Amino acid sequence: MNHPPPISKRVVVVGAGIAGLSAAIYAQRAGFDVTVLEKHVIPGGLCTSWTRKGYTFEGGMHWLTGSSEKLALNQIWKEVGALRKNNPIFIKDPFYTLVNGGKTLHLYRDADRLRAHFLEHAPEDAAAIRRLHRDICLFRGVHMIVSDIPFLKTRKAFRPSVSECLGMAPALLRLGALTNMTYADYVGMFKNSDIRHLLMAVNGTRYNALSLVYTLASFSTGDCGYPEGGSLRLTQNMTERLAELGGTLLLRQNVEKIIIENGKASGVTAGGKLYPADAVIVTQDTRQAIDTLFGAPFSERWASKMRKNVVSEQTMFVALGVKADLHDMPRAVILPLEKPFSAGGLEFGELRVNNYASYKGCAPEGSSCVTCLLLGDSWNFWKAAKEDGSYAAKKAELAERFTAVLSEYIPQVKGAVEVSDVATPLTYSRYCGVFEGGWMSVMGPGGKPYTYPSKSKTVRGLYFASQRTIVPGGLPIAVAAGRRAAQYVCRDNKVIF
Repeated sequence: MNHPPPISKRVVVVGAGIAGLSAAIYAQRAGFDVTVLEKHVIPGGLCTSWTRKGYTFEGGMHWLTGSSEKLALNQIWKEVGALRKNNPIFIKDPFYTLVNGGKTLHLYRDADRLRAHFLEHAPEDAAAIRRLHRDICLFRGVHMIVSDIPFLKTRKAFRPSVSECLGMAPALLRLGALTNMTYADYVGMFKNSDIRHLLMAVNGTRYNALSLVYTLASFSTGDCGYPEGGSLRLTQNMTERLAELGGTLLLRQNVEKIIIENGKASGVTAGGKLYPADAVIVTQDTRQAIDTLFGAPFSERWASKMRKNVVSEQTMFVALGVKADLHDMPRAVILPLEKPFSAGGLEFGELRVNNYASYKGCAPEGSSCVTCLLLGDSWNFWKAAKEDGSYAAKKAELAERFTAVLSEYIPQVKGAVEVSDVATPLTYSRYCGVFEGGWMSVMGPGGKPYTYPSKSKTVRGLYFASQRTIVPGGLPIAVAAGRRAAQYVCRDNKVIF
């Protein structure tokens, strides 16, 4: 790959999550001298995994939007080096399998197969099943648009085609109705409890109905695969791409403040050291950064709007290392519960269990990793536990109760757990600096897909990029936000992107 000559201008990127690595790679590729400062001991931010006693727990990525080569977003993932030959895409199908006694119900990717399977399982729900099928088909043409900012000089332009836009038009017929409907009301169309349990486990239930339909439509197109090696390999690939381009990544560097002089961002301080810059790209969670990195809270109008509108989606993550071979189990199991499972002040009618027995390198020979996501607003519960000193005990109790319930459904787990681990919203906040430990932003019924600026309106040389810039966020928003911020840096400095 041919690269432009170096530019004698320094760019400092705050944070080495997906948005930070993306921004750094694109800015370095354009010729800037880029330094990335990351508070954690590894890059990746929320796109992360960790190891306990030989077990590796996938803590951040369960599917990747843009994994399909049919989408323009796939090219972005390849440009930043995230997808290479060393992490081929695995398409999990069925995506989930509900196990209820001797019965199973599968969430197949193919919409026609899903319809036929649901109709066989619950003929009493024929009308609701056909409605779901029509909605999935309507939204199969809907995907994230990749484009360039206005007036950018670029070697290779990204513009959506007319046919691409026309392919999304049919979805407009149902967009308003699904946006204004609650997730639970949509799933409530079904009389069959197995179908309800299966669909309730797909996304966080505080979202609107559109989130469910859009996700299932994405599955049906062949997108949303899982790159081999998961979060760690994906972020390591991006880190290597940055190094190949000549960029610098510094770990264990907790940024304390953005320095603003004479209306311009001139650098940052981390560990008491000043890092001068001609441009600063803040990729730490924007909702957190505007309150913590500027001395006084950042006061532009859009920042006030963000403080008012952001509702963070949080998760409790429970992981077990089991000395048992669970290859015969499905890769992702939905377990409907007779009695709700309580955690973090919330109750769950089903457990979504990921089984990594079939994934290479996740566990010692003959053993398996099992994880569970419990989505919902649990920040205040865990914050109060931290303050009253019961935090560690409540985490241990959660792991113990989860193990007991799982053992009822999967007998091999009983007495075979070698290691357990629980991450709460406070865990993600501590390691990743995210607002309320939130993974994404909730777009509830009637919610708007807010988009926030990538460039400060009052401070020259100051840019923002994180998954918070577009609701609801996630990995595709993060990689695109980093790219977009780098484009603004290029445009403002009259550099070809």
